[in-house]
Amino acid sequence: MAEQADVVFVDGVRTPFGRAGEKGMYWNTRADDLIVKAIIGLLERHPGLPLDRIDEVAIAATTQQGDQGLTLGRTAALLAGLPKSVPGFAIDRMCAGAMTSVTTLGSGIAFGAYDLVLAGGVEHMGRHPMGLDADPNPRFLAERLVSEDALNMGKTAERIHDRFPQLTKERSDRFGMRSQQKVAAAYEAGRIQPDLVPVALRSDSGWGLATGDEGLRPETTMEGLAGLKTPFRPHGRVTAGNASPLTDGATVSLLASASTAKELGLAPKMRLVSFAFAGVEPEIMGIGPVPSTEKALRKAGLSIEDIGLFELNEAFAVQVLSFLDHFGIDDEDPRVNPWGGAIAVGHPLAASGVRLMIQLAAQFAEHPEVRYGLTAMCVGLGQGGTVIWENPYFTGKKGRK
Repeated sequence: MAEQADVVFVDGVRTPFGRAGEKGMYWNTRADDLIVKAIIGLLERHPGLPLDRIDEVAIAATTQQGDQGLTLGRTAALLAGLPKSVPGFAIDRMCAGAMTSVTTLGSGIAFGAYDLVLAGGVEHMGRHPMGLDADPNPRFLAERLVSEDALNMGKTAERIHDRFPQLTKERSDRFGMRSQQKVAAAYEAGRIQPDLVPVALRSDSGWGLATGDEGLRPETTMEGLAGLKTPFRPHGRVTAGNASPLTDGATVSLLASASTAKELGLAPKMRLVSFAFAGVEPEIMGIGPVPSTEKALRKAGLSIEDIGLFELNEAFAVQVLSFLDHFGIDDEDPRVNPWGGAIAVGHPLAASGVRLMIQLAAQFAEHPEVRYGLTAMCVGLGQGGTVIWENPYFTGKKGRK
């Protein structure tokens, strides 16, 4: 049997993320067109890539219906103009859909079944709200397998505040404000734009072009955040200012075995070190990244001190803060989400995992002194997912700031 192959993240792109709903820029755009646009944009960055060498396409969506249904990986591959010999399939792990696309196909590469793959996700939350037409089994409540709150992500975030009183609303608000500020600074420095694929837009007023994330609020202040409504509980702590907004968007990545990347002249941006998923009580799903990170670190033979950059999905500020407190990391630690996160740019559920990877890869290039980084996120119904990556640019010497 062949030795396990090294798995590398060659490249990744995403569409700009739009506000969900009738006023959002993608209201008249199909979900499958968003992921197809992302795939075409990624392939255009590698014009010499032999498309018939792509072994698999895995595309995730949480609400797999309508234009997000019909085996997205296969339909997106056909619509993007890939050879008909290239197969594909769909994945659902709610918020960790794209992350699971990457780990599933990455495992196939390591096993030797694949050499070159596309993995990503899409979510059009405007047209397909989370849980639309879902029919949860009545046993969940009748047999008290989960609390009724467990199916409402905002209520699970309030429960984390309950469990950890030190995670105050003020800390969550400050984290949310800093996310907005960091994304604005990253845009100002031109760091995010290189990995965005512009999308043509159609509206009643004519045609336009999406070139940046729609929901940014760089003017956010603590005073403004303090006055926001708490929709999940009277006098609660979770607000629109310290949680990710409902969002539409797509992401896709190109993965390969290290030997295939070398053969085709592809420069890897990251190497996959380990990954793990873990389950927790659904009522407090936001703490899921804690056990998944402990598991991924254990599998890799690393400790949290070995991680030099963190890309943590900001579904809710309190969820990230619970992770930081558990591992003894300061709220303002510069290693954590240096370019901001989902509170500012949005969280199109199944697409977000690859957005984390795209940003980590870009930061690796700026920080050759950092050897390891991780991407992690909480997942609905009580799960967490973590992927640990190695920086191919690592020199051990301090890089430029």
